[in-house]
Amino acid sequence: MKMPFIVALAFVIATSARADPPKVAVFDFELVDTSLQGEVYGARLDERDRLIRAGDQLRKELADSGKFTVVDVAPVNAAAHGSNLQACGGCEVRFAEQLGADLAITGVVQKVSNLILNMNIYLRDVHTGQIVTAVSADLRGNTDESWSRAMSYLLRNRLLAPNYGAPMQQ
Repeated sequence: MKMPFIVALAFVIATSARADPPKVAVFDFELVDTSLQGEVYGARLDERDRLIRAGDQLRKELADSGKFTVVDVAPVNAAAHGSNLQACGGCEVRFAEQLGADLAITGVVQKVSNLILNMNIYLRDVHTGQIVTAVSADLRGNTDESWSRAMSYLLRNRLLAPNYGAPMQQ
């Protein structure tokens, strides 16, 4: 799902008028495991570690880009982990607001099987509660490398791409 270009453009114009880059709260990723393996064997430590690394990779790349100031989510981390950020009715916006952030980013990895996974990232405007953009990538293989590559793709080709959301030129 990608928000209309006009909404994204309005957000970019509003944030570019500021002297400082927007402050973003990046929450830890969550896993939705609908696989047979997950049902039979339960949660896996390697997947929990990958969720943490995915969030860390996203924070680092956003900060390194200079387009965002990443705020520390530690003060609300326990509350965020106690919530289902994908279904809590916007609680991530309230948490990000407590941190003084302009944007809240959540992510979820859906595991269909050890071969088929999907990584989704949602970016919300803290001031309006509206989704600014949502990006998604399918990945094949439940490995450190496949998760890292999916995150790199989403950052490079979606979240940090200079013309993402712009109409195609003919």
